[in-house]
Amino acid sequence: MRGSRPKRRVAALGSAGALVTATLIAGAVAAPTANANASAGSGHGQDREARGTAIAAARAAKAGIDWQDCPADWNLAKPIQCGFVTVPLDYAKPHGKQIKLAVDRIGNTGTKAERQGALIYNPGGPGGSGLRFPARVTNKNAVWANAAKAYDFVGFDPRGVGKSTPISCVDPQEFVKAPKADPVPDSEADKLAQRKLAREYAEGCQERSGWMLPHMTTPNTARDLDVIRAALDEKKLNFLGVSYGTYLGAVYGTLFPGHVRRMVVDSVVNPSRDKIWYQANLDQDVAFEGRWKDWQDWVAQNDATYHLGTTRAAVQAKWLQLRATAKKNPIGGVVGPAELISFFQSAPYYDSAWASTASVFSKYVAGDTQALVDAAAPDLSDTAGNASSENGNAVYTAVECADAKWPTSWRKWDRDNTRLHKDHPFMTWANAWMNLPCATWPAKQQTPVNVKTGKGLPGVLIVQSERDAATPYEGAVELHKRFKGSRLITEKDAGSHGVTSLVNPCINPRVDSYLLTGKLDGADVTCAPHATPKP
Repeated sequence: MRGSRPKRRVAALGSAGALVTATLIAGAVAAPTANANASAGSGHGQDREARGTAIAAARAAKAGIDWQDCPADWNLAKPIQCGFVTVPLDYAKPHGKQIKLAVDRIGNTGTKAERQGALIYNPGGPGGSGLRFPARVTNKNAVWANAAKAYDFVGFDPRGVGKSTPISCVDPQEFVKAPKADPVPDSEADKLAQRKLAREYAEGCQERSGWMLPHMTTPNTARDLDVIRAALDEKKLNFLGVSYGTYLGAVYGTLFPGHVRRMVVDSVVNPSRDKIWYQANLDQDVAFEGRWKDWQDWVAQNDATYHLGTTRAAVQAKWLQLRATAKKNPIGGVVGPAELISFFQSAPYYDSAWASTASVFSKYVAGDTQALVDAAAPDLSDTAGNASSENGNAVYTAVECADAKWPTSWRKWDRDNTRLHKDHPFMTWANAWMNLPCATWPAKQQTPVNVKTGKGLPGVLIVQSERDAATPYEGAVELHKRFKGSRLITEKDAGSHGVTSLVNPCINPRVDSYLLTGKLDGADVTCAPHATPKP
């Protein structure tokens, strides 16, 4: 399951969501070789890739970025500007094939004296686009107003994503077609059919994008980030990563510790090598079940509005009834159990989806099926949106499959997911099928980076809600242990994914203070939850 916004699914599962001086060249060349050697992975390729990154960064620092008004179809209004940064496909061969990364920016809103450089953002995924980040300034997002005074807000599409040399695994219109098979198998035949779909999906990735698959890794995206830093004429990186963006930040901080100036990571992927990525997905299934129950409790408390039952059990019974109905006869001919999970999972992801999800459910129970069809069915006329969904899923799959070695034994997958499904039925099988292409992945699978503190790494600010479904709390604790001098802010009794953009008077000023002054609290902090959604 992706660790950013939910997406239409493949097989069972398919983000809607958001860049030249001599001294810099010296810094870009000298520092990575010093830092990145002491880095990360296991593997003799590291030194070559560190040197390759230094070469690419020096080249990018010299070239800079040719900023222009953004293309009309990017939907990024002035004064946001867009450009491209060129990076090697393979950092071990820095003079070989190059690919382009799309970047955008908006200048700091404060004075020249207040400016502290660029703040680069990654929203998660893998597969999420960061290009909407500068729109936080044009949309006058109050939570980010203080940071915007000091920083240019810079977004980018990671390799393989959107406007940056995109990859694809299947025809987008086929990808979104509905209804798909119920992810929860009734028989061995159902499992066999899903296994076939997963294998075909992996083959489709190879057929359509095979030349990029071996290079679609988190370490390569971290190297890209360092090249973008150099192209922006920034000596050090200021980074905000949410969800998968936290893992990207963790890997960057490990490979380039001396290049980090400020780093905020929010809703943390567990960086342990044992978790990336097979176990992380199983852990998600457990956390999703917990947060699904939290939402049902809230719906029950607001029965006067939704009329779905006054207890969690009553709401769950209505859900099971809806699921059974959709399985027998897909609603509107297009919404079956797979589409229901795809829509309803936004509630355990984001508190901001609690009311809208409950409202659609309530209307359906009251006899209005159209609201559910409009919310959960694909829109085949939205070809651009469907292409974006397919691309996001392709990148998600490619990165997770390439980052680590996955179990190839179907018996292991079957045993683990059958066991988990018993007590955690909401997401388990849907998530399994989404990830199963990794069992037959056609490209090389790496050993994950050993995330740790290196020389020069400053204090990192970690922000996490206690009941997050997509990135369970233990991930934040693990990164906190690995990054010495980091501080952890825990939002207690809360579970929304992506905490730093929510209004919380205990959290927002601390994020501002860190970004503006570099100062962290003397100890970890526990904050009360943000306001509970209103029905």
